[in-house]
Amino acid sequence: MYLAGMGGSWMQHPFLRSRFVIKDPNDIRLIAESGITEVFIDTARGLDVAQATAAEPATVVVAAPPPAAVPARPVPIGEEMQRAKKIISEGKRAVVGMFQEARMGKSVSLETASGLVEDISLSVSRNPGALISLARLKTVDDYTYMHSVAVCAMMVALSRALNLDERQTREAGMAGLMHDLGKAVIPAAILNKRGKLSDEEFVIVKSHPERGHELLVEGGSASAGVLEVCLHHHEKMDGSGYPHRQKGEGISLLARMGAVCDVYDAVTSDRPYKASWGPAEAIKKMSAWCNGHFDEAVFRAFVKCIGIYPVGTLVRLTSGRLGVVTEQTAKSLVTPMIKIFFSTKSGVHVRPEMLDLSRAAGGEKIVAIENSETWGIKNLENYWVE
Repeated sequence: MYLAGMGGSWMQHPFLRSRFVIKDPNDIRLIAESGITEVFIDTARGLDVAQATAAEPATVVVAAPPPAAVPARPVPIGEEMQRAKKIISEGKRAVVGMFQEARMGKSVSLETASGLVEDISLSVSRNPGALISLARLKTVDDYTYMHSVAVCAMMVALSRALNLDERQTREAGMAGLMHDLGKAVIPAAILNKRGKLSDEEFVIVKSHPERGHELLVEGGSASAGVLEVCLHHHEKMDGSGYPHRQKGEGISLLARMGAVCDVYDAVTSDRPYKASWGPAEAIKKMSAWCNGHFDEAVFRAFVKCIGIYPVGTLVRLTSGRLGVVTEQTAKSLVTPMIKIFFSTKSGVHVRPEMLDLSRAAGGEKIVAIENSETWGIKNLENYWVE
């Protein structure tokens, strides 16, 4: 039989892939023992199911590919954090493996990544702020791999903000995960160089969209949308991007989405050659680039899903207190949930207090974005990662 999918998380079963030909009866036993209660068999790619005997183990078999998953029930960000941490850890491992295969000249199959995209998509459905904000907390050494996981999550969230259907959303997630595959074959000394690249080095870096596109074409399992994002996520609306200087509507929607998600994660992450911007600072600066770089409608949808003050933003309130944004609220983009922990008037930490600005009394509101270094605050993420 050809196993086309399993009705559970990719972390629940013991296999590296979710799609393969079942040749060993022991594989069926492992599936049953893993707790998976449903599998999907593609009858066009394996032996005819009519040849199955009564002696074979009882499994639930559906002669069709798995349907799109129903978005998960929304949960508070604190509840989703632990699951998101595990998904990010597994995601990094999976991306490292794919990059290593590419470096060794092996073809990259997207089948191994489909389970990861599924888990990321479900986490974003439960609470987009958890995984997206955690994925931003990456080291310089982890950047290339974690960047792929972060862009995958943002592409899923952005797809939902744009009301794309579930198939398009999964394709967008896969595109985000694979968009920088070409960097696997760029010399690490160039990718991790501290300081300005030479003209020759910059040409090499700019080749990564085409190199990644070649790798995906060789793998033979990437959809047209995934190939588009890989090849054209550095195009700009005014035609000044690369590699093909596409312009305006000539850039596919998924590629325009990829451009926004790619830049946001890049500028909010520490790099060998520059420090990161804060999330709210990044949103403010990127909004000024909509005339030439980004599709304005896509960028507005992006801000809608992560907020004007994304999770992790340090803000000052009218009372003079400082707090970090922990979650968005449904009422308004400017009234997120805040964890207050510092007084600028006395210059000391105060007892942490949660404040929902959408329900705050007395006119309390955000008056400024603050820099944690200005106030001697270290490890800001400790105030919102629970």
